[in-house]
Amino acid sequence: MAISAPTRDLQWSRSVVKPGEVEKYLDSRGLDFIDEEAIFRALEETRTPDPRTVRDILDKSRAIQTLTPRETAVLLNVEDPDMLEEMRQTGLEIKLKVYDNRIVTFAPLYMANHCVNSCSYCGFRRENTGMHRRHLTMEEIRHEASALAGTFGHKRLVVVYGEHPLTDIDYLEESINAVYGVRVPTRRGHANIRRVNVNCAPLDIASLRRLREVGLGTYQVFQETYHRDTYRRVHGTQSLKADYRWRLYAMHRAQDAQVDDVGLGVLFGLYDWKFEVMGLLSHVRALESTACGIGAHTISFPRLEPAHNAPLTRSSRYAVSDADFLKIITVLRLAVPYTGLICTARETRDIRNQAVLRGITQMDASTRIGLGAYSSGHQNNFGETPPDPLAQEGQPSQDSCSQRDSCNPEDSYSQKEEEQQFLLGDPRTVEDLVRDLAAMGFISSFCTAGYRIGRRGERIMRLLRSCNEGNFCKLNAIITFREWLDDFATPETREIGEALIRQELAGAEQRTPALHTKFLDYYRRTSEGARDLYV
Repeated sequence: MAISAPTRDLQWSRSVVKPGEVEKYLDSRGLDFIDEEAIFRALEETRTPDPRTVRDILDKSRAIQTLTPRETAVLLNVEDPDMLEEMRQTGLEIKLKVYDNRIVTFAPLYMANHCVNSCSYCGFRRENTGMHRRHLTMEEIRHEASALAGTFGHKRLVVVYGEHPLTDIDYLEESINAVYGVRVPTRRGHANIRRVNVNCAPLDIASLRRLREVGLGTYQVFQETYHRDTYRRVHGTQSLKADYRWRLYAMHRAQDAQVDDVGLGVLFGLYDWKFEVMGLLSHVRALESTACGIGAHTISFPRLEPAHNAPLTRSSRYAVSDADFLKIITVLRLAVPYTGLICTARETRDIRNQAVLRGITQMDASTRIGLGAYSSGHQNNFGETPPDPLAQEGQPSQDSCSQRDSCNPEDSYSQKEEEQQFLLGDPRTVEDLVRDLAAMGFISSFCTAGYRIGRRGERIMRLLRSCNEGNFCKLNAIITFREWLDDFATPETREIGEALIRQELAGAEQRTPALHTKFLDYYRRTSEGARDLYV
């Protein structure tokens, strides 16, 4: 007798969790690191923060030290507008001190919408029978990677998977290899994806080791909410994701698997935002206290957005206002001053521009979250049909770019709510983002160099804490910006970019004198058509 799909999925779910890979991390009393009572107490006892205390805490942040829970609670409770502005300015000061004026660009690539879980806030939840379920084939993944690299100019992706037996570790490995395997010609050189970050379900240590070997960048698992009762309420009791601690210790397992960079996150709007910030800080400090001694490489803070057949997304009592959202970013920048902060296209253009002035370090652009949406027939920014990697390999092309009239990658793309996990707020292309950031005095960085030459994990954290990481990454940002302008920019954007590059070049020698000769050589060679050079 054939096993039904729901029964098969349930059997698979039960095989995923390894209790021993949770229990080993608990304290002597069998407790985890989220102390809800202590969090509530700290928030209550710091309800009326003293300005002098706040300024002492800001001085500690300037020294690039992780704040304590109580110090973070003090900042969360600040309400005075003048003090909030002082906090914002300090956050930006710290960001520039640690990361300089770079904003790293990336794109998400959704691989599948199969899922065994029942998250009440997500369009992918298994009860959403109105969603057409599928996963990308390797051929489709190569088309998507070709478009992302050869049409949009992206060098860095975060690949996103649901939790399902059809997208197990074997699929993860094969799909990441497919992304890395694409190489396409551009106007002046060639393009490829050089960094693949992974947002997927919690994995066991053996699976994480396999991902590390295949070239995993940052491993992202968002706890969604650190509040246990809320976690149970929004995830149910019968799904794989219902196991709070299996998810909570995903990053501890990643460190044991020698995954160098891990990314945390919360879905703000499920519970009280102040509690969630305290949960994130507790998570960072727990990771810092391990044998590896490494906190989060990045923190993300998506807000609850409308999703098809997910009523909670439209009626949460904990919805986060714009003002509180921007305060969240400010406090996180101050609490974990060395960590990268990611603000995604869930947010509007205006909110993301304001987030830049509060210390974020990464933004996505030309974002599409429908399966196969990037390669659905577009020309590149300079009006040419992007090459098809499959056709180059002697396989039939499925690209329909030649049938399109538009040369704007966004013209023929529209969001269909029933096909996506949630809806987007910022439709900006990479071109748009580059121009906006330049106008604000920031350079868009397409650099992925550090990860490939050992500046990752503990080493990158030391460089960040000592404010020396920017000495390398700023030079590589200029080189990759030169590369992107030559390969992808329209004349208007190129003109704006050239002015920014002249400004950046003027200060490059002073920043890193020992590397200046090598940097100038690589910059010249890049201008002449060489690609993927870095110091």
